[in-house]
Amino acid sequence: MIIDVPEGKDPIGYVWGEMVPGIGIAASNFSLSVYSHSTLGLREFEAARLRIAQINGCLFCQDWRTERDGKKVEPEFADAVTNWRTTGAFDERTRLAAEYAERYATDHHNLDDEFWTRMFAHYSQVELVELSMSIGSWLAFGRLNRVLGLDAVCVLPSHPSGR
Repeated sequence: MIIDVPEGKDPIGYVWGEMVPGIGIAASNFSLSVYSHSTLGLREFEAARLRIAQINGCLFCQDWRTERDGKKVEPEFADAVTNWRTTGAFDERTRLAAEYAERYATDHHNLDDEFWTRMFAHYSQVELVELSMSIGSWLAFGRLNRVLGLDAVCVLPSHPSGR
């Protein structure tokens, strides 16, 4: 971690809540909203989220699994996300979510008409906006945590045991 955190302070709470409260608390609320208000299916949500985690290199994000109604994706899901182009474990919506996340993060200038035609064959405009905002949140905040080294000490309230 490259940020000095006072003894006894939670690194995430300190950096996000105390160092820059006007920005960090709003960012935290946005990040939490992505999880609590998503209407996307768990598999496409996790495919996009995990692909961004892999690209960012965020240790905590790669270990995290979103839970909905007591369900999480299967343990092999992360490997399928890595191999989203060829895996047989994904339906087309899930595959497109992983592809969109990757292209959003690494090649957004080349999202062409062919891609949008495929995307809109499986996603509504509302779903696309939701997925885009979610990806933007994961890209920004997962990368911030990785760059500052917070990902190695990140413990979220809903995941108190860490990894």
